[in-house]
Amino acid sequence: MSLFLLGKKSISSQQFDKKGDRIPTTFIDTSSCHLVSIVTPEKRGYFSAKLGFCQAKKIKNPVKGELKKAGITTPLRFLREFRLEDFKENVKIISEGEKSGLQLGEVKIFTGEVINPALLVKTGDLITVTGTSKGKGFQGGMRRHGFKGRSQTHGASRDERAPGSIGMTTTPGRVFKGKRMAGRMGNDRVTIKNIEVIEVTEKGILVKGLVAGAKGGLLEIRG
Repeated sequence: MSLFLLGKKSISSQQFDKKGDRIPTTFIDTSSCHLVSIVTPEKRGYFSAKLGFCQAKKIKNPVKGELKKAGITTPLRFLREFRLEDFKENVKIISEGEKSGLQLGEVKIFTGEVINPALLVKTGDLITVTGTSKGKGFQGGMRRHGFKGRSQTHGASRDERAPGSIGMTTTPGRVFKGKRMAGRMGNDRVTIKNIEVIEVTEKGILVKGLVAGAKGGLLEIRG
C-alpha cells in the first residue's frame, strides 16, 4: 500500500464491531487534499509529493503562485511534502500533455486534483497517523510525569506536590540532562502506528481508536 494524505481530525465517537464490543472511532476529513507538485531527484536530490490541504482566507504570494501553477484555484492553508523513496517500486511519475502526476498501481493522480482516499486505502488496512498533541501549558511533576506526590502528614509543610530530590551533593554537583521535572506539557508531534481502517469514503477515513490533536487539527496519513 502506498498512501500519503493530509486530513483533519473531525469527529471522535464510538460504535460496536461485529463481535458486539464497543470501540472508539475517529473520522479523518480529507475532502480538500490536493496534489500540488512532484519533487524529483533531478531537481532537489530526493523524490517526494507535495500536498495541500484546508481552505484559507489569505495566503502568501509565493504559495499563491505555486497553487496557480498546479491549476488550483482554492487558497490552501497547509502544504506538506511526503518522501516517496520507500515506494519507488509502486509509485511512478507520469505525464499527459502539460500535466504531470503519479501512478500508484492502477490509480493515476495528476497535479491540481483532489485525492480520493477510497482509491488508495480500503477497509481493514493499517495506517500511520501523525498529529500535534494538545498543549497543556506549564505543568508540575505529578501532572506531567505521573509522580504520586509526597506525604501529606508527619511534618510535611505545603510540599505535597513537590517532585522530591533532583540531584546529588558535591559529585557530580549538577542535575542530569533529561531529569523528569516540571515544564511545558503537550504540543508535541505524535505518531500512532498500525491504526485499523474501519470505513473509507470520498470525504475521509474512519479509523479505530483515537489520534493525536484537537478537533480540526492537521493530520498526516501514511501507509
